[in-house]
Amino acid sequence: MLANEKIAIAAHLHVLLRRKTGRVTDTEWMVSNREYALEIVRFAREKAVEDGHADLGIMANRLADILALTAPAQAAPAPRTVQAKAAPESGFNLFTASRSFADSESLQTPRYVAGLR
Repeated sequence: MLANEKIAIAAHLHVLLRRKTGRVTDTEWMVSNREYALEIVRFAREKAVEDGHADLGIMANRLADILALTAPAQAAPAPRTVQAKAAPESGFNLFTASRSFADSESLQTPRYVAGLR
């Protein structure tokens, strides 16, 4: 199937979801990302049953068929975590939090953590 046809089916599902549930989706991401497409299909099927929208279920099934979402999914990479440094002995310091995947230079740079900017 052509990429344009896949996007057209995803766009049709997007319009139905927007009109019937208020949910806004990304059609290009739906076609290119398997996990996102699986979640959108699951959500559409759930809402089709809950709210009685047969056309929503039909379009979700068409998208699942066209993207071959019935095959087993590949393992997703582990997400990156955000960690904070231990508070100094003198008391809690809001400026010491840093990300675990940052380089060592940015670990020494204070970071604003609390309140509005």
